[in-house]
Amino acid sequence: MSANIIRGGIAAAILLATTSLVIAHGDVAPQPVNTDALPEVGEEWLTENPYREAKAGHDVWLKAVEIGSSGFNQNCARCHGLGAVSGGLAPDLRFLEAEEAGDEWFIERFRHGYTQDGTTKMPAFGDILGQKAAWAIRTYVETRPEDGALDEHAKRLHEIRDELGSGKVADTGALKKELETIAAEVKTASGAPIADSVTYEAARILTDAPETWKKAAEVLTVGLSATQ
Repeated sequence: MSANIIRGGIAAAILLATTSLVIAHGDVAPQPVNTDALPEVGEEWLTENPYREAKAGHDVWLKAVEIGSSGFNQNCARCHGLGAVSGGLAPDLRFLEAEEAGDEWFIERFRHGYTQDGTTKMPAFGDILGQKAAWAIRTYVETRPEDGALDEHAKRLHEIRDELGSGKVADTGALKKELETIAAEVKTASGAPIADSVTYEAARILTDAPETWKKAAEVLTVGLSATQ
């Protein structure tokens, strides 16, 4: 069975899940998302994510992930889970395909919310947060790793974390390259080509400067603890 078929089935399950979702958002005020650092996308709402790396370039994509992470965790995590890992009450948005079909479903819900039998189960964020925030959040969500993505590398990542944390790194370049290699193997649940994993973040932070060793070690510590 192809990955697209599997993800398509999961996406269909997500759509069905919304029909029985019962969550009260009414007491939660949407938090503003500062999107000044992102390119303008126009007033008319798009149907495809403009901030994907292939479209916008690596720097814009990276900034969208950063802004989207903050926007998601302030406005969406309460129901959809920290790091977009749903606890089962709300759809797990990671499984929406990183293609136009997934974008259309996401943006429709973001703009208009979802109401069933007179009960608001998801508020309409479109007019409040705006289109740039919507696509930043979408970019963040679609780059989330699939469940268990780091399991086979956990032992080695702990070793790298410990070496970085010790402050005695024999070859920073070699560790950075190894982290990049591992990061490239981490798959997203959406099918997006790059996973914003802790290995990706640690590799991006790491340089010959000792202060970056500690930061990279902290990123790995938090990420690895979340997988246990």
